[in-house]
Amino acid sequence: MRTKLWTLAGIALTGAVSLLAGAQTWVSFMLDSNHSVEVSTGHEINSALSPVSIAIVAAALALTIAGPVFRRVLGVLVALLGAGLVALTWAVLASPIGSVAGKITELTGLTGGGGGDGVIVTWSQVTWSQVSPWAYTSLIAGLVAVLLGAAVVILGGKWGTAGRKYDAERKLRANTESKPDRISDWDLLSDGDDPSGEEERGENIR
Repeated sequence: MRTKLWTLAGIALTGAVSLLAGAQTWVSFMLDSNHSVEVSTGHEINSALSPVSIAIVAAALALTIAGPVFRRVLGVLVALLGAGLVALTWAVLASPIGSVAGKITELTGLTGGGGGDGVIVTWSQVTWSQVSPWAYTSLIAGLVAVLLGAAVVILGGKWGTAGRKYDAERKLRANTESKPDRISDWDLLSDGDDPSGEEERGENIR
């Protein structure tokens, strides 16, 4: 049970952290024609970050009531969402200027061109750029989500459910209450009373 709680808490935390990270500044840059620093948040760079993060949190909540089979399905889903988060973040880390191309176009009215070595060379007006640690935080959160999703697939079938435990306790209690009290019956016989006779008389009276 403790493993289940830690795993579910970890999944929910990764979704919450990635959602928080996406709301922070990811890329800062400066244009030679404008000496002020421009910034773009993760959600501004890629709007898919927010729904992916929310879906991870929702999957953690669904896992609290899911059965063994559905747990594995949700575990695969969490791993895929984590991989998607990694891919979205890595695209920004691989080409920070390219990721803010739309904003640079709005500021300058110019379009960029492609460069060699797989790196997008955008406007020559960009004189400085920087990627914040929040982007790396999102990458780490995605990797952790992948690992936790895989853990759910492997170990989720062994987790017990609260409903099953309650049903087992209720059945055990019912079976215990339905069994006749042999000791009490023996005491009544020792006193000269016949408990079976009392039950039969009660039934005849009814």
